[in-house]
Amino acid sequence: MNNDLDRLMARLGYRFNDIELLALALTHRSVSRHRNYERLEFLGDAQLGQIISVALFERFPDAAEGQLTRMRASLVRGQTLALVARELGLGDYLVLGGGELKSGGHRRSSILADAVEAILGAIYLDSGMDEVRGVIDRLWESRINQLDPNAHPKDSKTRLQEFLQGRKQALPTYEVLSISGKDHAQTFEVCCKVESLPDAVVASGNSRRKAEQEAARLTLEKLDDNA
Repeated sequence: MNNDLDRLMARLGYRFNDIELLALALTHRSVSRHRNYERLEFLGDAQLGQIISVALFERFPDAAEGQLTRMRASLVRGQTLALVARELGLGDYLVLGGGELKSGGHRRSSILADAVEAILGAIYLDSGMDEVRGVIDRLWESRINQLDPNAHPKDSKTRLQEFLQGRKQALPTYEVLSISGKDHAQTFEVCCKVESLPDAVVASGNSRRKAEQEAARLTLEKLDDNA
């Protein structure tokens, strides 16, 4: 862990009154089951969703509910949070247990995303909603400005295909493993295989299409974690 928290606070544009809150927001469960960032993450997730919702409502006065919902999802999803974390250099400040440290946990997207939310929760406890809003406004401003409410969101299978093509890897393959239930209420279990993951990713849905989309989404998450 980098102990120079002053540098991290400068990047955040916020200085903590209680530095222990920031330290806790950087502490992973692998260090302590009882003293880690998970409760702060819960709080920060709520703050982020609310503040982003208000920001989009004000920024796009003509957008329909569905458009606002899609834009919000793109801003608060784990992939976006992990990008914010990497811009802050957050991995250098995480406190991880030995196993997570050896396995590269400081680079794992899911951990980075959780830590961003935890920091937002810590800021809320330290100074309140207005300060959290200021930090989110700064870190998300360019992303909000780039949004187009009329843009058609790409589905997970398309995004996975583009991800692999961009890295000159073979396209994914999908296989139906099982179909269960009666004709009007079937459940499809599907696996998605890509050459860069040792194991296939399995998902289920009430149609083959939905199961494949979910498998593709989970595969993207795994690939992102391994990036």
